[in-house]
Formats: sequence, structure tokens, C-alpha cells
Amino acid sequence: MEHIIIFLVAFIASGLTLFAGFGLGTILLPVFTLFFSIDLAIAMTAIVHLLNNIFKLILLGKYANLKVVARFGIPAILAAFLGAWVLLRVSTFPILASYEIAGHEFSIMPVKLTVALLMIFFALFEIIPNLKKISLPHKFLPVGGLLSGFFGGLSGHQGALRSVFLLQCGLSKESFIGTGVAIACIIDVSRIFVYSSRFTAEFTQESVVLLIIAILAGFSGAFIGNKLLKKVTLYSVQTLVAVMLFGIAFGLALGLF
Repeated sequence: MEHIIIFLVAFIASGLTLFAGFGLGTILLPVFTLFFSIDLAIAMTAIVHLLNNIFKLILLGKYANLKVVARFGIPAILAAFLGAWVLLRVSTFPILASYEIAGHEFSIMPVKLTVALLMIFFALFEIIPNLKKISLPHKFLPVGGLLSGFFGGLSGHQGALRSVFLLQCGLSKESFIGTGVAIACIIDVSRIFVYSSRFTAEFTQESVVLLIIAILAGFSGAFIGNKLLKKVTLYSVQTLVAVMLFGIAFGLALGLF
């Protein structure tokens, strides 16, 4: 049953990314948190995210602006290592508080609270038009790399910040996408390298099977969704996805998941 749930949720979540405007990682992360510890969920999301971006890189990597990739990507590598290290540290912090409801005990964990707050912030970033229109001069690219890399390593949220700094670089549509994908791959590889030092022992045969199912479901959902409605943004779907993200984020913050 767990395998079926993972497949269906990942399949639907991946398809919704095309319509709602949210990134694949933004939606898949809370899905994985329902079945795995928050730190392992972030690591597994990173793997799916990297594989998805490698596929995009094969298609659009030739359009990447290497100068922009270098100015943004080098600081991002260092910051991604730091963000991933912070995640590992926070995951070891003691419980903040515990409470009981109907005979069931729930605990508020620092790592879950941190990720929940970031999920809420970046979900708002995705659905509020004025926030999505923010852009900064290209001279701030190294700063963008630091911020995008750090939050990418900490919680996997990097796309929204990356766009803020790439929009003013004068890139064509193809170059914007290719450059963004190249940078995303750099951050993903960096953070997975750090995660692996801690989470390799936690990858049981069952979690690997579920990860493969999620990867296949994610690709299938994106492919079929693209065939059904190309580049269509539905406000009602955006709102629905945002509500679900907020709900899971609050659940994480309160220790319900």
C-alpha cells in the first residue's frame, strides 16, 4: 500500500508542478516527509531533483551561459556545503517541546520547525505575484549564489532565489533555463555529497525501492502533464497546492508528521 501511495502522490505532485508553477522539489519534499524522517526526506528529494535536472541539462545545457554559471555557481557550491552541514547539525538538536492529544504524544523538533518555516516562506514566494517579479542587478550574482546555495543545502529550496538573480542577466529564454539547470545540478551534487556522509546508513532496501518508485512516478507525471496542458497556469491549482504545502508545513512544525 505504501508503494502505491508514494507512486500516486509523486505522480500527481510532479504533474502539478507544470500547472501550479512550483518546483518539483518544493512539492516532493513534503510528500517524502510523510513517510521518512525530515533529513532523509530532504536527501531523497535532492536525488530525485538532481536526476530530473540532469535530464534537463542534456536537453538544454548547451544554452547555459558559462560566465553566469561560474559567478553564481562557485559561491553556491561553498554555501550548499554549509547549508547541508547546518541541516545535519540541526537534526541532532534536542526536542523543543512535547504535548499529548487523545493519548498520542507529539514532539516539536528544531529541524522540522526550521524546514516548515522555509516551506511556508518559499511557498508564499511562489504564489505572490509581486515576490515573483523581484529581480536584482547581475552584479549581485555571487550573493545570489551564496543565498541559493545555502538554502538549497539546508532545505532544498533554491529555485525562487536563483530566478531573482538571473532575471537581470539579459539571458534568452533557452539560456535562462539552461543556466538555471546547470546551477541547480551544481548545488544538488554539493548537498548530496554532504548528506551521503550521514544518510547512507539510513537507506534501507525499502527506502531505495520507494525512492525508485518516486523517481519513475515523478518523470511519468511530468511527461503526461506536459502532454495534457503545456505551460498552462491554473490559479485554482496554485491555490490548492499552496494550501496543501502550508498544511504539511504546519504539521511538521507542530510535530504531527
